[in-house]
Amino acid sequence: MSREEHDKWAYSIPGKLALNYIYYLGDFNTKFFTELRDNKKILGVKCPKCNRVYMPPRPVCGRCLSRLDEWVELSDKGTLLSYTVVNYSEPYQPTAPPIIYGIIKLDGADTGFSHLLGEVDAEKLRIGMRVQAVFKDKREANIQDIRYFKPI
Repeated sequence: MSREEHDKWAYSIPGKLALNYIYYLGDFNTKFFTELRDNKKILGVKCPKCNRVYMPPRPVCGRCLSRLDEWVELSDKGTLLSYTVVNYSEPYQPTAPPIIYGIIKLDGADTGFSHLLGEVDAEKLRIGMRVQAVFKDKREANIQDIRYFKPI
């Protein structure tokens, strides 16, 4: 079909589509989220070949492609590697603006992950600052069981 023929039949309708869905964690991620919910423990996985510790956990090493199944408990403290401040609102955001997202490398991990920062003035943020997880009282086995990370 030529481009001209295609354009006769192709059209677009502006709008938004919201879908409810259920995400199945599987055995691998269920362990991570169950420990987070039940014991306030943050787990990573360690590569048996290159010793890299991943947080968030993943089943395969990104460097050597080894299968990862050695779970290690990580600290709830870490270092802020980067951050951004969001000053606008979207329906999917977990809280009202300003929202501060950070990339945090937990003590004992070799990788960073993105999460919210709280109890902090955006003007006082700095790369390399130490932060600690603040857990929700009622946890539901998802990453938001960690409410945010605060400076220590």
